[in-house]
Order: sequence, then C-alpha cells, then structure tokens
Amino acid sequence: MGTLAVLSIRRPALIFIFITVLLDVVSMGVVVPVLPQLVLGFLGNDFSRAADLLGVFISVWAFSHFIASPVVGGLSDHFGRRPIILLSNLTLAMDHFLMAFAPALWVLFIGRALSGICSATVSTAYAYISDVTPGDKRAGSFAVLSTAFGLGFVVGPAIGGFLGQYDIRLPFLVAALLGLANFIYGLIILPESLAAGLRVPFSLQVANPLVSLRLFRRSNQLSRLGFLSFIMQMAQQVLPACAVLYMTYRYQWQVTQIGMALAYVGAVYIAIQSGVMRPLSNRVSEKTLAIVGFLAGTIGLWIYGVASAGVIFLAAIPIMEFWSLAQPSIYALMTKEVDAAEQGRLQGANSSVLALAGLLGPGLFAKLFAIGVNPEIGLNMPGLPFFVAAALMLLGLLVVIGLRGLQGSQIDKR
Repeated sequence: MGTLAVLSIRRPALIFIFITVLLDVVSMGVVVPVLPQLVLGFLGNDFSRAADLLGVFISVWAFSHFIASPVVGGLSDHFGRRPIILLSNLTLAMDHFLMAFAPALWVLFIGRALSGICSATVSTAYAYISDVTPGDKRAGSFAVLSTAFGLGFVVGPAIGGFLGQYDIRLPFLVAALLGLANFIYGLIILPESLAAGLRVPFSLQVANPLVSLRLFRRSNQLSRLGFLSFIMQMAQQVLPACAVLYMTYRYQWQVTQIGMALAYVGAVYIAIQSGVMRPLSNRVSEKTLAIVGFLAGTIGLWIYGVASAGVIFLAAIPIMEFWSLAQPSIYALMTKEVDAAEQGRLQGANSSVLALAGLLGPGLFAKLFAIGVNPEIGLNMPGLPFFVAAALMLLGLLVVIGLRGLQGSQIDKR
C-alpha cells in the first residue's frame, strides 16, 4: 500500500478493529469474576486447592495460546487478518456455550484450552493495526487497541458480577451471545487489511512456537525488548492467577463487589490509555513511557501485597494501572525492528512470549498464594505473590533503563 492509501483507511480500520476487539474482550471479561467462584464450588470452598487448580486452568489456557500464537500469526500473514479474526470469534462463542453447561471440572479444562487457542488472535489485531498505521503513529494506535481492552474489562466484569449473583453460569451464556454478535459484526463490517502483495507463504518452521522466538535474536535491541515483554507479562500473571481469590479471601468480597472492582480497574486503564498514553505518545519517547510504566507497576504490586483493607487495595489501582504505559511502548519499539512483511510474524512471536509467561506465571503465583494462605504452613501472607511480581517489575525497570537512546522519535514527532 502507498502512504496515501494507508492514511485513507487508517481511521475506519481502527474503528472496525476497536469494536471487534471490544466485543471480544467483553465476552471474555464477563467470566472473570465467576470462573474462580465456579472452581471453588466444585472444590467445596477450599481456597488452597482452588488456587492450585485455578493456576493449572490458567496454565492450560496459556499453553494452548503459546502453541497457537505463531500458527495464527503465520496464517494471518498468508490468508489475511479478516478470516482469522472471524474464525476465532465464532469458535470462542461456541467455547463459552460449552463452559456454561460444564458438568465437571474436566469439561472446564477443555473449555479453557479452546479459549487459549481462540485468544491467540490478539496478535492478529495488533498486526492489523500495524498494516494500516505508519510506524511513527503505532504507539498511539496500539493505545487505542489497549483502550478497547480496558473498556471491555470495565463492561465485562461488571456484567459478570451482576449476573453471577443470580446464577454463576449465566455470565458464560452472555459471553457466548456476545461472541456470536462479534462474529456477525465482523462478517458484515470488518475489511481486510493485508494487501495481497504483502502476503507470504505459510511455513511450519515459523509456526513452531519455539522457532518463532528466534526472531528476537535478530538484534540486541529486539532481544531486550522481547525480554522486557516477557518480564512485564510474567508479572501481570499474578492478577488473573490470584486477584479474585485474594479479594475473596482477604476482604470477604462477594462476586458483585469483585466484578465492580475489576470494572474500576478497567475504567482507570481506559482513562490512562486515552487521556495519558495517546497525548504523551506524540511528545514523549517510548523509552520514557516504558520507564514510568515499570516503575508504577513495581509500586502498585507492592501496595497490593501489603493492603490489609479493601480500601487500600482500591486506592492502589490508579498507581498500578500506569504500568499500561509500558506495553504499547514496548510493542511500538518492536515494530520498528522488523519490516512490513513480518509484522504478523512479530506479533505472533510476541504472543508466544506472552503465552510462555502465561504458562509459567499462573502456576508460580497460584502456588505462592496457596502457600501464603495454607494454615498448615502458617505463613499467613496472602500478599506473597504480589511481592514476587513487584520484584519482577523492578527487574524490568532496570532493563528498560539500560536500553539504548531512543529519543530521536520524540524529536521527529515534534
């Protein structure tokens, strides 16, 4: 595509992909407050066992995501972004129907595996944005996509918490219906973003999740950015692994309160992405934004761990959510290290990093939470996993400070 063609479709394409991702995230967000509660119900409210099993469930999701991500990225580079996104939306809707009627834990296990495969198309959404956005505008465009995620996690958990008080399985049915609506919307509206001349043959070697990570060896800068992405995603795994059980155990919150707390997280996330990230991305270098993000994540996670009262936990959310400045900045820097024909491969490799962190992190943090609350051990430290996550973010902060100077993009934008 020429520059004028890219600019002419950029805004409508952003709107299309924003709504598609929004509906997708809402459909996933409605189950967040209730899935741990459903697992607790199967296990007779045993928090220690539930934490261990929930860690397994999240790891299964991450393993499926890890295997599928480079395959999806390679397929989207070959067939285009649109068919991959549509197929994922439809399959995810069917998966939520399956989990809504799950009679046993093993059925939920299968459901989480399918969900991980479908969610691998997140990388396709980022590749879509890369297709239609000039390099110096991608950080801001990725922030738009991040806003869709944030908005989805405002609406989704709030709906899930509200519906969960009537029936713990009802949110899964709503998620399935939203997924079907997403599929229909994309089928009618979503245009293709990848020009035929930029498509490349599908390769099984590239589809290998471990081989796909070799892309990060291309340069020292890309290697460091890949490591930062891993550290960032690894630390963030503490939230899906422990947050709901942590709030239930430490503050005795019910599903409605948990849903509202998660909605508050999403609202703050949106405010930062739209009110802070977008304006700053045109004035401040990606490195500076990443430093602020890792610093905020370190402080926020530590406060989560020491918060003895729910009001302290809620007060720390705005601090913690400034970590989100780092994610689109790191992704934008990555896109500048590869050419246009490899954007799908890059996002597939980056999703493999995310999934690898998701494979290792949930089990680690769930086990730390189980140790912290196990009365037989007697540690009585439910915040233990948050302290470990804060240490990881601190490590990331030190690495990002050591990145080579990237101030030129800031000067060019001005």
